[in-house]
Amino acid sequence: MGIVNVTTDSFSGDGLGADPKAALEQARRFAKEGADILDIGGESTRPGSQPVSMREELDRVIPAVRLISRNLDIPVSVDTYRYEVAEEALKAGACIINDVWGLKKNPSLFELAAKRPAGWVITSNQREHPAEDIMATVISELRETALKLLGLGVPAQNIIVDPGVGFGKTLEQNLEIVRRLSELKALNLPILLGTSRKSLIGQVLDTPPDERLEGTAATVALGIGGGADIVRVHDVAYMKRVCRMSDAVIRGKIWK
Repeated sequence: MGIVNVTTDSFSGDGLGADPKAALEQARRFAKEGADILDIGGESTRPGSQPVSMREELDRVIPAVRLISRNLDIPVSVDTYRYEVAEEALKAGACIINDVWGLKKNPSLFELAAKRPAGWVITSNQREHPAEDIMATVISELRETALKLLGLGVPAQNIIVDPGVGFGKTLEQNLEIVRRLSELKALNLPILLGTSRKSLIGQVLDTPPDERLEGTAATVALGIGGGADIVRVHDVAYMKRVCRMSDAVIRGKIWK
C-alpha cells in the first residue's frame, strides 16, 4: 500500500497539498514501482497535528481520488474518519476506507458500511485511552469493531485489521506489537501493518523521517514474518523488494 499524502503537514515531509495532478503523478510512479493499493490522505495523523475542516479535506481528497481512479487500474483507499469524506470518496472511485480511529471517533461510519460495499481498515488507536496490556487491548478492540461490521453484512475479507503502531502507544508497546503481530491471526482477518518512517524507528535509530529506510525495511520484513498481509509504506520501490524477499523466505512465494 503506497501512501499518497495530499496534506501540507505530513510528518514525513511528502505532503502534496491540494494538487490532484501531483497526486496522480506520484500514484503513477507508485503503480510502476509495484504498489498494489494506493492510500490517499487529506489530514495528517501525526501526533500534535491540527485537524482540517471537512471542506478542506474534501477539496484535497476527492479530486485526487477521482483523477487517480479514472487513470489507473489500481484499488484506491482513503484515509479518513469523516462520514462525508468517506461517502464522497467511494462515489469518486475509492473502494477502501482506512479509518485510523477504528470507526470509534465517528460511529456513523457503521451506517455507511451497511449501505455501501467497500473494504474497511480498522485501526486500534489508544490516543484517548492508553492501554497497559497492549496486545490484549488491541485484539479486543479490533474484534469488537470487526464483529459489528460482520453483523452489518460486511464480508470478512473486506475487513482489514491494523494494530495501530504509533497511535497512542509507547515505544515499548510499538515494538511489542511488531514482535507479537502473529497474535492478530486469531481474528482470522487480513492484517495491515503501518510502520513506515514512524517515530519508533527514529527513537531506536536516532534518525529523522527521511533516514528511516532501513528501519522501515526491518519492520516490514518482521511484520510479514508475523503475518502481515498489507504493509503501508512511503518508499514503494524499496519496500516492494523487501516484500518479495520476505515472501520468498517466509511463505515460499516467489513473485515475478
